[in-house]
Amino acid sequence: MATLEANAPTLPPGPRLPPLMQTILFLVARRQMHLHLRSRYGETFTTRIAGDRLVVTLTRPEHIREVFAGSPTIFHAGEGNAILRPVMGQHSLLITDEDEHLRARKLLMPAFNGAALRGYAGMMASLAAEDAAGWPVGRPFPTHPRMNAVTLEIILRVVFGMGEGPRLAELRPRLRRISDIGPLTVLGWTYPNLRRIGRWKRNFENLRRVNELLYAEIADRKAAGDLADRDDVLSRLLTAGRAEQSGELSDLELRDQMITLLLAGHETTATALAWSFHELARRPDVQRRARQAADDGDEDYLQAVAKEAMRKRPVIQNVARMLTEPTAVAGYRLPAGAVVGPSISLVHHDATLHDDPEDFRPDRFIGKQPEAGTWIPFGGGVRRCIGAGFSLQEAAAVLRAVLTRYTLRPDRPKPEFPKPRNITLTPARGGVVIATPR
Repeated sequence: MATLEANAPTLPPGPRLPPLMQTILFLVARRQMHLHLRSRYGETFTTRIAGDRLVVTLTRPEHIREVFAGSPTIFHAGEGNAILRPVMGQHSLLITDEDEHLRARKLLMPAFNGAALRGYAGMMASLAAEDAAGWPVGRPFPTHPRMNAVTLEIILRVVFGMGEGPRLAELRPRLRRISDIGPLTVLGWTYPNLRRIGRWKRNFENLRRVNELLYAEIADRKAAGDLADRDDVLSRLLTAGRAEQSGELSDLELRDQMITLLLAGHETTATALAWSFHELARRPDVQRRARQAADDGDEDYLQAVAKEAMRKRPVIQNVARMLTEPTAVAGYRLPAGAVVGPSISLVHHDATLHDDPEDFRPDRFIGKQPEAGTWIPFGGGVRRCIGAGFSLQEAAAVLRAVLTRYTLRPDRPKPEFPKPRNITLTPARGGVVIATPR
């Protein structure tokens, strides 16, 4: 962390619009907003959103590395993600900081280590093949809804190990309803009074029913006699919690971790896959290479396709860390309570960091690692997403299932623009392609 200087400027420049207006602009046009602000104010700028919260956006890798290398007691990721608390819950891995976060991460990590990922490979391949076999042939269709369905099914099996039944049948569409919301509905997460009316009320009534279903599943699992023989995340958490000196996790803690994994564990990967198909359909040369990789079982190249889609088409606009004390970042003396936000979108499209950034080149990720702070779809530092390996393995499984069966082409030459959907950026038309059998 840089040394504080008494004469250092306190905040970077930024717009003077009312915070509510800046919040709405960020929700409905975050990419365009950040592009405009960087062109007007430079590589580091300040916005005020979600109740007058100061957000300092960073676009240089050296400044991003300062944040990711900073002390987790000063750079609070949980507080930076506070907008998610009404849905994810106060004990969520994304919302907690310091000791509580470390405890949750320690309990969850075994479900996402190398051995666990190898154990999930067969299930991922089977579910991906089942979905790919049902793709429409010879007519345009949006890939994003299908990717949401298959990645949700995979994460449901991994997180809960649930069998078919009325509870799972009701849970699937209700979970999709939580994430399938527009940017204005997200305002209900920040402004509680909105939850009493209209779409916001319906959204939280749906969330309450999801909670009831999750608590029912937790109760049934606690009563099961075969926990030690099960490898789903819920069973692992119950077993690990009972073995801890601090005792078993509460139902509320379990619920918060479950819904975090269910929502964060499928939505982002689904969107990255939709963008992958969107790009492959428009690049026949890259698609040929990817089809060969699928035929050969070359998982490295298939993961490189997903990585490049995440670079060119970021799913999330930025990372967030709230400062717990005055801190020097990017040459500014930032106050406690400010949020520093490394911009995934701006750094991924910086021509000084990525050669011809508008081109789609999976080879960027073959045989080399990107410089720290230049490719950050999973964040970084001690708060790097624990599901990064899971996401890339899943993406490779789905790409292989599709590309061994089909050749893809776009329904129109013009590429789709990113559209805000909850906190993600998805293809505006759903990633429409035409699939023909090989």
